[in-house]
Amino acid sequence: MFPDEENHDGERKNLGEESIIDHPHHGHDHAHGHAHAPPDFGRAFLIGIVLNTGFVIVEAAYGVLADSLALLADAGHNLGDVSALALAWGASVLSRRLPSNRFTYGLRSSSILAALINAVVLLLVTGGIAWEAILRFGDARAVTGGVVIAVAAIGVVINTATALLFLRGRHGDLNVRGAFLHMVADAAITFGVLLSGLVIMHTGWNWLDPTVSLVIALLVIAGTWGLLRDSVNLALHAVPAGIDARAVQAHLESIEGVAEVHDLHIWGMSTTETALTAHLVFPGGYPGDAKRGEISAGLRQRFAIGHSTIQIETGASDHACELAPEHIV
Repeated sequence: MFPDEENHDGERKNLGEESIIDHPHHGHDHAHGHAHAPPDFGRAFLIGIVLNTGFVIVEAAYGVLADSLALLADAGHNLGDVSALALAWGASVLSRRLPSNRFTYGLRSSSILAALINAVVLLLVTGGIAWEAILRFGDARAVTGGVVIAVAAIGVVINTATALLFLRGRHGDLNVRGAFLHMVADAAITFGVLLSGLVIMHTGWNWLDPTVSLVIALLVIAGTWGLLRDSVNLALHAVPAGIDARAVQAHLESIEGVAEVHDLHIWGMSTTETALTAHLVFPGGYPGDAKRGEISAGLRQRFAIGHSTIQIETGASDHACELAPEHIV
């Protein structure tokens, strides 16, 4: 029925091509299309992990030497992002595994879990930074501004370069978007640390170190909220952002010969793929396989729904669909 889970040969073949696979049996149609296949960001994840791991070690060491909470907090934040990048990379690999008897959709939804975990980790780590900054106000220690400036400058370059690796994929994949946001947040935090080092070196205002940490932490929390919201919605099988369920239903109802549409469901199979199931009533009789393929192609082209399963019904009273009432799922 399905290949074994361990069989990875030929995974996700012809991702760059549009395809429709029709199964003309008993009034059902199943079409799976990839009009815009998600690019492989494996190299970007690897480069980001290596660069940021090295920087975390350097930043933490000099944070201790300079007695800078901002550097130590930023190092902790970067360490969380290294884990997030590794998790996102692993999810991107798992999402390409073929379906099996147990996981009939494959492991595509692992990308949703990774995006959700990344959002939660980023909020928790940033919240910890904010708390440490608040505690530090009562103990404004002397900070070596020159060391802070030098290390932070390196961090800004590394974080910005890593963010650019994910720039082109941030709108098409929630997981890549999460990695991009992590790196942008790191670049912003590290730049703030750099500025605080400059001011502290010239003024001796040691209280600025925790102040900058607190302000940037709040900005990161605000920016991460959207990622958390979208990943939670996908995990709960909500209609993916950018797709209007009412517009989809209206489109199906407008198809020639369709008298009714019911049991319509739209959800994200992964952070890049959308699935749909629907029952279409054709009182005039079965419209033929070509019509079903046309419907699936229209959903893919108009709404970017690449995986659609259409059930055709004639509306005969002796074969009424038990899933027709709206309150039944």
